[in-house]
Amino acid sequence: MAWPILTIKLTSEHDIVAARQRARQIAEQIGFEAQDQTRIATAVSEISRNAVKYAGGGSLEFLIEGLTVPQLLVVRISDEGPGIRDLQKVLRGEYDSPGGMGMGIIGTRRLMDGFTIEPGAVRGTVVTLKKFIARDRLYDARSITKIGAELARRKPRDLVEEIQLQNQELMRAMSELQKRQEQLTQVNRELDDTNRGVVALYAELDERADHLRRADHLKSRFLSNMSHEFRTPLNSIGALCALLLENVDGELNSEQRTQVGFIQKAADGLSELVNDLLDIAKVEAGKLMVRPIEFEVALLFGALRGMLKPLLVSESVRLIFEEPDDFLTMYTDEPKVSQILRNFLSNALKFTERGEVRIKAEKTADGRAVVFAVSDTGIGIAPEDQERIFEEFSQLDNPIQKQVRGTGLGLPLTRRLAALLGGSVSVRSQAGVGSTFYAVIPTVYEDRKHSARDSRDPGAQDGSPVLVVEDNPEDVYLCLKALQNTGFFPIPVNNLGDARRALIENTPVAIVLDVLLRGEDSWAFLAELKRDSRTSGIPVIMVSTVEDERKGLALGADAYGMKPVDRDWLVGEIRRLTGRHTRRRLLLIDDDEVSRYVVKHSLGFYEFDILEASGGVEGLERARSDRPDAILLDLMMPDMDGSQVLDALKSDPGTAEIPVVMITSHPLSGLDDQLNLKSRVVAIVSKNPVSRDQFGEIVRDILEGPNTP
Repeated sequence: MAWPILTIKLTSEHDIVAARQRARQIAEQIGFEAQDQTRIATAVSEISRNAVKYAGGGSLEFLIEGLTVPQLLVVRISDEGPGIRDLQKVLRGEYDSPGGMGMGIIGTRRLMDGFTIEPGAVRGTVVTLKKFIARDRLYDARSITKIGAELARRKPRDLVEEIQLQNQELMRAMSELQKRQEQLTQVNRELDDTNRGVVALYAELDERADHLRRADHLKSRFLSNMSHEFRTPLNSIGALCALLLENVDGELNSEQRTQVGFIQKAADGLSELVNDLLDIAKVEAGKLMVRPIEFEVALLFGALRGMLKPLLVSESVRLIFEEPDDFLTMYTDEPKVSQILRNFLSNALKFTERGEVRIKAEKTADGRAVVFAVSDTGIGIAPEDQERIFEEFSQLDNPIQKQVRGTGLGLPLTRRLAALLGGSVSVRSQAGVGSTFYAVIPTVYEDRKHSARDSRDPGAQDGSPVLVVEDNPEDVYLCLKALQNTGFFPIPVNNLGDARRALIENTPVAIVLDVLLRGEDSWAFLAELKRDSRTSGIPVIMVSTVEDERKGLALGADAYGMKPVDRDWLVGEIRRLTGRHTRRRLLLIDDDEVSRYVVKHSLGFYEFDILEASGGVEGLERARSDRPDAILLDLMMPDMDGSQVLDALKSDPGTAEIPVVMITSHPLSGLDDQLNLKSRVVAIVSKNPVSRDQFGEIVRDILEGPNTP
């Protein structure tokens, strides 16, 4: 939505002076500070002078654009002159006319937040200037009418008064410049002194950090090596105890059976300690891999319920799983989340003599994480001990603790696993009343190392890079899924600082920009992208929950979409704006309609046009008429089997070079048959469910290769 404020006809020098005065007055009325008032007035004056001097006159419009903050002051100067010669040279600062027009345009561009030059509807030029209005102000039709009335009340100054005002502005600017120069000199002197101290401090810190790294490395190596060394004898002890208890070499008396049971229990305790030590060593060494998958929390609770049932040795304690909300899903490492909750639950069951142990899960208010809470009615933990329990090998003095002494590594390992997944753990407890342990785990795991590698090394991914500036993990995940197997790969960043660094290291073919980044102004970033000659040609697709498309397009966005973003719309806009429209065609020849449906479904996420033929004869006709990029050919068909169709394809010069993938639900009989087929097709794929998942990758590699966008 755009509201007009004032229109001025430009025909003479007097109109230029009036344009400058009105620009300053409008800027003052809208709430710009004195310095910005001068900038706007100077920019308007300069472009108005160009319109009068080079085009013989024109018109000047002032408008306010946007329904939400920050709104834009838009100034549009249009003329019907001959246009600007060598416009691109002018914008690059490489051209200067005898009258200085080139330098004037470059200077004006620096004064404003947005600047565009376009040809007029019939002839001439339209120059548009844009400046962000303060966020604490929001204008509508009524307030703009008041601005117009105030402008009508004010009389234009004469030329002498205007010159005096410009001189005053110049004096203020020079005074401010001198003051800043003095401040800069003082800051430089202070920085010189500080730098010398910082250099010495860094040298000391580097030395200490090196000592700590070596000590930490030695500790991790010791834990890892000793844990592996302990495993073999412990496994042997456990196996020998099992043989003795099974009376393999004779019956044990009751005393011997008790002694062997104690030995086996001690070996199991040591084995648990060894496993915890190994896990901690792996986390510290960065070798514990996170393998995220999508899973339902309700199914995770079901698995935990079955695993922990044997620990319920007393009927006086109930284990209660509160059913989570429907469709509460996560995309993270399910086994590690399960390990965190198992540690919490097993501890709660150990130290609760009567009452209940309860577990529940719910999303945080912003939907970015899931909070797991395990509460019990057990012995509780004193406030001074609540941090100590997360330290390695810590044990609390308590009669129950002495009966069920553990390794002292479960909770420290739990904290490290949660941190590895991007989350945290905490406890709230009261001695003698009970405890509640919390694990806050992000709903979508963010692989920071992987993201950093992607932004540095485009060659590590297939296709063309698309910068995704989005701070909501769920929306990032949706973008990643949308761009999967489309010939584009996303570079996800969650703030503008990372976006600027990514643009230095990469040149994406498009940018997907969230409007409402937390605490940051993406509108100003959009204007910055369009001002910078290095990024002005990159298409920007803005996405938001706020419907303010006109402002986005006015600032230079190439497309504007509402959340949740539709996958087909997003991919279609990126393809339209980048000119990458090519889709490859596949011919699927199979007499079984169900099989064709399953194969098409397996290829649904890939950008292929799929042609179908229900038999060998029809398939040959379509291959000759449509010339597909590849053929998926069933081996067993009633009218012609796959081998006969393949012979006909290879004997025809028009189809001989089309790659063929043979799909079959029947095993090939004999080595000769296998060798004969393999020599004439690029791949043989089974129709079983595992192989169906390979169709897309195999066909994409055949048609496009791993690095083709």
